[in-house]
Amino acid sequence: MTWLLLAPPLNAFNEQEQAAFDRVTAFYGERAGKRMMAWRQLLASVSYQQERQMLEQVNRFFNQFMFLNDIEIWGENDYWATPSEFLGAAGGDCEDFTIAKYFSLRELGIEDQKLRLVYVKSLSRDQFHMVLAYYASPSDVPVLLDNLDPDIKPATERSDLQPVYSFNGSQLWLMKQQGQGQLAGKSSRLKRWTNLRERFEAQTLARPVINLDQP
Repeated sequence: MTWLLLAPPLNAFNEQEQAAFDRVTAFYGERAGKRMMAWRQLLASVSYQQERQMLEQVNRFFNQFMFLNDIEIWGENDYWATPSEFLGAAGGDCEDFTIAKYFSLRELGIEDQKLRLVYVKSLSRDQFHMVLAYYASPSDVPVLLDNLDPDIKPATERSDLQPVYSFNGSQLWLMKQQGQGQLAGKSSRLKRWTNLRERFEAQTLARPVINLDQP
């Protein structure tokens, strides 16, 4: 994976980043620590770029990770991993890709109102899926960051996806078309989202049932 080439020297970390690096390395191993380093380097390198460039770089970085179902990697039917857990495990399912991209872009300063995690049905695969939507302005058609399609495209060009609902850090919407959707309350209604954010704040880590770093 090319992200290994991005790893900065340890003295490039601030105190909080160093603590996160140490925690992930101790829990998951040295290769996981290198992925954490590469992620921090990525965020530092794009922090002064335009938002579209941020989207492209973050999307490309995480799309290098391996796609696996939750039962394969976490031993659960539906587990939403934090970014640190996703980096530590080196793989995950569509929710994990989307969550990692969302938190990365929020850390880069993109406003929450511009981002939505969108639960869709993939018509081509006949299965449910999650992507990240970015709205340049509230009235714009969003573009979608997807681990199945590497190209960032307007939602109107993704006829293979049927939106079901979307949410961000504060709100929840029911989606009837490739647009804004109908406001349905607070995103805290979603128990998995609330649980994820609590684990993210507490910086807790879960161990996958398989080790993708083994040769």
